[in-house]
Amino acid sequence: MARGRHETVDGLSLFVVEAGPERGPPILLLHGFPSWSVDYHRVLDRLATRHRVIVHDHPGFGFSSKPAEYSYSLLEQAQFALRLWHKLGVRRGHLVAHDYGTSIATELLALRERDLLPMHLTGITLSNGSVYLDLAKLRLSQRLVRSRWLGPAFGRLLYRGYFLRVMRRLWADPGAASAEDLAAIWDGVVHADGRRRAHQLAGYLDERQRFAERWHGAVRRLDLPLHVLWGRQDPVASPAIAKRLAAQAPDAKLTWLDDVGHYPMLEAPHRWAEAVLETVEKPGLFA
Repeated sequence: MARGRHETVDGLSLFVVEAGPERGPPILLLHGFPSWSVDYHRVLDRLATRHRVIVHDHPGFGFSSKPAEYSYSLLEQAQFALRLWHKLGVRRGHLVAHDYGTSIATELLALRERDLLPMHLTGITLSNGSVYLDLAKLRLSQRLVRSRWLGPAFGRLLYRGYFLRVMRRLWADPGAASAEDLAAIWDGVVHADGRRRAHQLAGYLDERQRFAERWHGAVRRLDLPLHVLWGRQDPVASPAIAKRLAAQAPDAKLTWLDDVGHYPMLEAPHRWAEAVLETVEKPGLFA
């Protein structure tokens, strides 16, 4: 994203993109694994017509710092997001998360439940993330990079052609995946030798098991509007995850994008953006 800039947070450089006016409830976007803020480039301008929109690359991703000596825990990723938002003067906002970002989002909900969240959330939208790992259908590449022994080698040996083929299969229609989008995601992965961080980043899958009750409990006890916005043809984050999320949260709405896979903001940007805006701008949606 050409409009982005870097902000220093606790000694790390975070790549940040901001758009939109300084009015209306801010929309705070959290991206997924293994990509970066470019995931939202097709919806950013639409979301920003009436709202301030902020998206950043998590440490280890895209054009943010990728230190070798860092835990890459989802708990720390949540803290970096909070510190960045504080630095940018964000005191309230609607949280939108995809894939890996949904686990960061549920950690933020766990902090909120403990009265440890230094800001006000007006609502939350979760899209295509394997929040319930038991219902996820992990790809071979995810299992390999997660391996304690094979993960480091997998990252070092990862090459562009294989990566693009794997990513393309996450679309409902692999032939419709934009070569430009896929190439941009790859560019963020390899920036600053990011392949060497792949096995460290993949530790989030183990954390989804380790902190399952902390995060799932926060969803069950959530007293905020939750919008579950899901590409129904996702081969990894199955529709069963969306159904369980909607059933578990007390005040939830489930919206299906029927002909869409794992990357709804890239596959159906107009429909996805309109669904997000409806959630942000019409609180009565959940009544």
